[in-house]
Amino acid sequence: MVRFLRSVGRFLKLSAIFAFGAIQLVARRPATPTERAEWLHRFAAGALRSMDIAVRVEGRFPGRGAVISNHTGYLDIMAFAALHPVAFVAKSELANFPLLGWMTTMAGTLYVERGRGGSAVRARSGLQSAAEASLPVVFFPEGTTSNGATVMKFHSGILAQVREAGEPVTAAFVSYRLTADNGPHISLANDVCFWGDDALLVPHVFRLLAIRGIEVSVRIADSPIAFSADPSNRKLAAAEARAAVMELGGIAEPAPVGLSF
Repeated sequence: MVRFLRSVGRFLKLSAIFAFGAIQLVARRPATPTERAEWLHRFAAGALRSMDIAVRVEGRFPGRGAVISNHTGYLDIMAFAALHPVAFVAKSELANFPLLGWMTTMAGTLYVERGRGGSAVRARSGLQSAAEASLPVVFFPEGTTSNGATVMKFHSGILAQVREAGEPVTAAFVSYRLTADNGPHISLANDVCFWGDDALLVPHVFRLLAIRGIEVSVRIADSPIAFSADPSNRKLAAAEARAAVMELGGIAEPAPVGLSF
């Protein structure tokens, strides 16, 4: 019962934050990338406070260029936005979500549609606008979420666009821990990370709101990735970017499974 009441209380607080944020967007209609990033920064910080989620950062956000990270769920996005005004690159499906899609669009999100010709190229103009406004652009090259145990293969499309534009690419790594005892049935992988084809957003959020002591840590590399490949070698560049993110998070590449005799 205590967990349920905690979920309800935090859900009401979070709903109020969303409602106030929507009213702000309607009233102010932020038009520039900077105004939109500042709105998202304030909104995300307030939303995480309403959920009693602490955010820590190690390192500094770059003044421009891309910040690439592993991806474990929607809290990653909230954490990056709460720490610093940024622009995001996201899958186009997000734009179709009721209310959330409208809010992310108004916040200046750059949408891409994987497999659709020209999508990454169209996003390049948005990347350039963010660069001109001295806003770092955050995206998650895995293209999906995981339980945080490893970092999946990186897609190369947006990464290639950033490199061809001559912008620096800085690695980041996001991780979570619980500073309070929530019982044996609560885990980071299943109750904080949001992943899997059968994961449902609303039930997951409601469960998450009952958890005490969630702390998000974002680690940012001291300098941009020093790629060995030219921008035309997309696969190698994606592999090098993934290796940089894994190294930052202290995650080793799983050893190949040997043959048994």
